[in-house]
Amino acid sequence: MDLEAAFRAVGEFGRYQKRAVAVLVLAQVYMACQSMLIVLVGYTPAYRLEPRGGDPSGQPQRVTFTEDADSIVTEWLLVRQQAYKVSLAGSLFFTGLLLGNVVFGPLSDKIGRRPVYLTGLFFEVIFGYVTALAPSYEVFAASRLLVGLMNGGIGLVCFVLAQEYVGKPYWATTGTLSSMIFAVGIALFGALGYVVRPWRTLALVANSSGVLVFLLSVTLPESPRWLFSQGQTERAEEVLRYMAVRNGTSATSLVLQRVGGAGSPARSRGGVLQLAVHPVLRLRTLVLMYVWYACSLVYYGLTLGAGGTSGSRFLSVAMYGLVELPAYPLCIYFINKSWAGRRKSMASFLFLAGAACLCTMLVPENPGSLLSVTSLALLGKLMVSAAFNIAYVYTSELYPTVIRNAGLGVCSMSCRVGGILAPFVPSMRALHASMPFTVFCLSGLSAGCLGLLLPETLNRPAAETLEELSSPSHGRVLESKALLYEHEKWRSTHK
Repeated sequence: MDLEAAFRAVGEFGRYQKRAVAVLVLAQVYMACQSMLIVLVGYTPAYRLEPRGGDPSGQPQRVTFTEDADSIVTEWLLVRQQAYKVSLAGSLFFTGLLLGNVVFGPLSDKIGRRPVYLTGLFFEVIFGYVTALAPSYEVFAASRLLVGLMNGGIGLVCFVLAQEYVGKPYWATTGTLSSMIFAVGIALFGALGYVVRPWRTLALVANSSGVLVFLLSVTLPESPRWLFSQGQTERAEEVLRYMAVRNGTSATSLVLQRVGGAGSPARSRGGVLQLAVHPVLRLRTLVLMYVWYACSLVYYGLTLGAGGTSGSRFLSVAMYGLVELPAYPLCIYFINKSWAGRRKSMASFLFLAGAACLCTMLVPENPGSLLSVTSLALLGKLMVSAAFNIAYVYTSELYPTVIRNAGLGVCSMSCRVGGILAPFVPSMRALHASMPFTVFCLSGLSAGCLGLLLPETLNRPAAETLEELSSPSHGRVLESKALLYEHEKWRSTHK
């Protein structure tokens, strides 16, 4: 039988898969805590400068903090000329995320999901403890880079594993659940920071959850979809039979169809270069890279624009995660409807995000009214959060198993570029007051238009190999023309 039929026989989302997905979803809470760590441990409390030695005519050299807070700023006096080091530590973490996306994605396509996930999680926990026990700022900053490297890599692998353990009809559910629990993890970290104030203790407690996740993850099997895509059919059958036993189904003697060995041409042509060489993958990757870039630019740009509120820093962190939660039920509802699907839903949410940004330029600045710039910006963030979540699910379905993590890694890399550029967009107000929202509006609308060029994946079989992309069920007219062009070019060079 084929792989999808095997999942139907074993149980597409049985008891065992639910437990496995629960472990991977718990990992999202840990990764969310690491992502938001610098927001609380890098907090700069109020301070004043006093002359050293009590000489009022002298140059102010001694820093006295007037607010009771414990952070890396108070420990290493990261104020005035040293204040940039707080932002640098955050930038190093996101630099690590970008590198992790690029390195770990192709690596997990080559050697397997499980070893890359476990190795990355193990070292992220180790480097997380280095962060909490760092004797100097330099060690702290280096550890944040390494934590980001591991976090960016295992985040993608964890997301893909949660989908490849279950049947295709449940991919949207597990993908959306992963994103939703990440947002919950941000909120929980805000609550944890309120209870645990010393920054080293907070870093230790937040990182210790990773130990529990690692111990639970050790029992997880390799992805049967990855094993099957690599020609390791016997191992894939073993994993599926194990799932059948744990699910309590009778499919304990299933046999998968043989489609070639691990060294066959169908199995050996995977790799990140195929994203540029393969005609269908090239078009999909270019479109998806721009969609991810636009989602990131609008999401983080609106976060900066709508997040400049005063109040408790712990509440601000919690709200940063909770404001996204309404987006995920919307995603689950729309992307599983035949009249909406993945493609139209993602494009529609991007259009709505762009429209919300457009409306901010048409309403007067009146913070007391219901229809204000702030409320429209938050609405735009809600819409782009939904589009962002769909982009994760949709992208994993558009790439074959043999290259899925590589594709997600490249798209996530372009996402980081958008996140890096987002803080600079508000400074465009110097040109015109409406310029930042104009950029966000055009980004959302253009990404929505380009997203309509992609094929729909709802209720269609997931591609396992590159050869399956040539099937009409996996493409659209634009991609079919690309395949036809490549075929004609091959014929002309081989006459």
